[in-house]
Amino acid sequence: MPYKILIVDDEEMLTELLSDYLQDCGYTTYVANDSDHALALLQKHPNLILLDINMPGTNGLELCKMIRNYISCPILFLTARVTETDKVVGLRSGGDDYITKPFSFQELAARIEAHLRRDERSQQKTDVIGCHQGLLVDLSSRKVVWRGKEIPFSRREFDIIEFLLSNSNQIFDRERIYEAIWGYDAEGDSNVIKEHIRKIRAKLMNATGNEYIETVWGMGYKWKK
Repeated sequence: MPYKILIVDDEEMLTELLSDYLQDCGYTTYVANDSDHALALLQKHPNLILLDINMPGTNGLELCKMIRNYISCPILFLTARVTETDKVVGLRSGGDDYITKPFSFQELAARIEAHLRRDERSQQKTDVIGCHQGLLVDLSSRKVVWRGKEIPFSRREFDIIEFLLSNSNQIFDRERIYEAIWGYDAEGDSNVIKEHIRKIRAKLMNATGNEYIETVWGMGYKWKK
């Protein structure tokens, strides 16, 4: 089946051009010119989303955060913003890449192909994941093993390990981790993530002498490769 791409931009002429071009490339496309329509089209389960930042009403950054509550496919921002701060804000909102306007359709197609390949590889996971320095994480039995000896973790601690390890190329702030583990509607404080990660780090360090979770200053946490 062809990959499905959702195009979200308030410029109707641009979305039509993009849709026609990507269909010629073999993709199935869906077009939304506002946030409400975009959210409704998530039921199509797109494999990748092209998302304009500067939309009236709910802008692309806010919409990206909403989308991340439902879907984990790559999101590529279409934007004229080019500053480092804008890029950091966009990536922290859940985006995966930036395409700066004006752009060539050939470059866009190449980036789409690259992200789809990367996403497909990340989904081809085995139940047992080997980490650096010999740590093994068994997702099916929910066990973490170091040189044949299990390291005990609570249910929530293992949930955090699984989430970060399964998304090892990405940085997540406390709010995003909390929503992923506890649920979007959970009533609680995302500061609990900081304490859980402290405990996870301590257990891993005591057992292995190695650091596996990295703090990216001002952005959040990621699993070290």
